[in-house]
Amino acid sequence: MNNTYNWYQNLVKPSWAPPSYLFGPVWTFLYIIIAVSYGYVGYLYFTKKIPFVVLLPFILNLIFNFAFSPIQFGLQNNLLASVDILLILGTLVWALYSIYPYLPWVSYINIPYVLWVSFATVLQLTITYLNK
Repeated sequence: MNNTYNWYQNLVKPSWAPPSYLFGPVWTFLYIIIAVSYGYVGYLYFTKKIPFVVLLPFILNLIFNFAFSPIQFGLQNNLLASVDILLILGTLVWALYSIYPYLPWVSYINIPYVLWVSFATVLQLTITYLNK
């Protein structure tokens, strides 16, 4: 754990990178939004109110989201983490677009998630570039 912390602390980061302590509270808030909205989307699929094609990007988004930390901090691979975060952003936009005709509130409630992932994507790509 200490090795991971030291590795991340020693990366060159842009001046606008937020402090490390901010990530925990932000992700706690976002995971509450994700749990509620994605859980409801899953419920709608299992009660046959939406097709699988609408659920699919939500599943993929969760997979890519949960893979990010092991890739970034476990493998300490900035390039692979950059690819992963682009997949997170892409599947998130796809998910919110696909659910909007059925449940617009799911798209709206996930606006903070889209904003944070957009920011985190630019941050990750910048860190990758600065540390190549």
